Amino acid sequence: MNTTAIAIVAIIAWALVSITTDRKSKRKSKQDTLSSAEKAEMIARMDAMQERIEVLEKIVTDEKYDLNREFENLSKGSDKAA
Repeated sequence: MNTTAIAIVAIIAWALVSITTDRKSKRKSKQDTLSSAEKAEMIARMDAMQERIEVLEKIVTDEKYDLNREFENLSKGSDKAA
């Protein structure tokens, strides 16, 4: 490699490094700017979402739910045959 190519590669590498470090620092500063009230609100929303997910898991894994789906599939199949 000649010195020009080495210089070009070095400049490109430097640019890539500076772009990625700028993005990381912006993300970190954005995360640090959350107030304690916003953090508490986010935690409360996450807790509510966790509860909803647990309820949905219970519904979907319930035997009656699966049985009702099978009945619906059978009735749809008989409607198409008629």
